Amino acid sequence: MVADSVAEGLSLRSMRDEDLATLFEIQRDDTAQQLAAFTDATAQDREAYLRKWRRILADDGIVKLVAERGGEIVGSVGTYPIGGDTEVTYWIRKDCWGRGVATAAVALLLREVTVRPLHGRTAADNVGSIRVLERNGFVHVGSERSFAAARQETITELILRRD
Repeated sequence: MVADSVAEGLSLRSMRDEDLATLFEIQRDDTAQQLAAFTDATAQDREAYLRKWRRILADDGIVKLVAERGGEIVGSVGTYPIGGDTEVTYWIRKDCWGRGVATAAVALLLREVTVRPLHGRTAADNVGSIRVLERNGFVHVGSERSFAAARQETITELILRRD
């Protein structure tokens, strides 16, 4: 599962308010936003991002974890309820892509979150994200066309599930 030593020593901990500024900077990368596709207006507005995430931090129905390696934040993972389902979400710092960090972070999340089934969604052209989910036991169960704000167009979104 772990491609190289970058993912070794990875750990998850509860997200705190003081993590939000770092997480905002991690998610601001233009390439990452294009791949993620389904970002919102807070993605480039620091104050709006902080307000949104402070509300999320206060919501006990949402699992919010920070991925760290050597005490340094490399991203976040979590789950949230939507439409009767529980969905997984993750965002990993760009310099950690392709090294197994996202796969390892999701695997650690799956140990902590025992709700099943879990769902994951990703843009159909986001090969890396598809791999992360598949390597963690998610299987394709459908797709839909959805408007992707980061791309300002309607794209195909894959739906995956882990039972």
